[in-house]
Amino acid sequence: MAANIIDGKALSNRLRESIKQRVGELKDRSGITPGLTVILVGNDPASAVYVRNKERACRQVGINSNIIKLEENISQDELLWHIDSLNKDKNVHGILVQLPLPPQIDPVMVINAIDPEKDVDGFHPVNVGRMVTGQDCLEPCTPKGIIRLIQETGKPIRGKNAVVIGRSNIVGKPVSLMLLQNDATVTICHSKTSGLEEICKRADILVVAIGRPNFIDSRYVKDGATVIDVGTNRVGDKLVGDVNFEEVKQIAGWITPVPGGVGPMTITMLLENTLQAALKNE
Repeated sequence: MAANIIDGKALSNRLRESIKQRVGELKDRSGITPGLTVILVGNDPASAVYVRNKERACRQVGINSNIIKLEENISQDELLWHIDSLNKDKNVHGILVQLPLPPQIDPVMVINAIDPEKDVDGFHPVNVGRMVTGQDCLEPCTPKGIIRLIQETGKPIRGKNAVVIGRSNIVGKPVSLMLLQNDATVTICHSKTSGLEEICKRADILVVAIGRPNFIDSRYVKDGATVIDVGTNRVGDKLVGDVNFEEVKQIAGWITPVPGGVGPMTITMLLENTLQAALKNE
């Protein structure tokens, strides 16, 4: 029996309706309209598309959106000056610096310069530390979306064996922590892991974020498992995930497609984080 498809687009649309309502209520209640400013450095085509998508999503839910476009050759000091100005602007509740950045810019310094209360990407060390210690924080958007997708299945996370393939600071590490906080037993795997197939085969929840197209096939998946595919890989003219979807869907209980799974949830969680940051200003 084929797996149930976890429709990230449909879930994202429902959540955006809820966010839109809450944004309107906040504005009516206190006169505050959540504001997100995105800094785009250079002319990377993919980054420009991502930023336009974020701007459109903000408009859909009533969040004020502003884009600051800066030249490719901008100095690090100039970029940090812009961030400092946004940190001081009471109408800006969320700040996002679109990655990647040009080689003369240290992304760690840039992330660290953002006010943690406005760090809607959830990358600042203060937010990471709060997440590790179970405190309220702005959580990174893709891992936050992954947890919502797993919850959408209606199956409990508590007590389940979860395996995360990938240990990046953006997805692998934070989603492992968030699964742990939801009472899963978590194993993190990576390129140096021995016996990967055997480890994955025990997973009730399998999160795959390795950037290798169609790498995970049926040999790695337990019958009935929930499989979350974070990968987005261009193969010819087609976008595919890290999971061999057609093969794995015959074994898994639940699976996210690519596209239409994790992707739509990332921007939706950015909107939710911006609203969360604005609510603290009431």
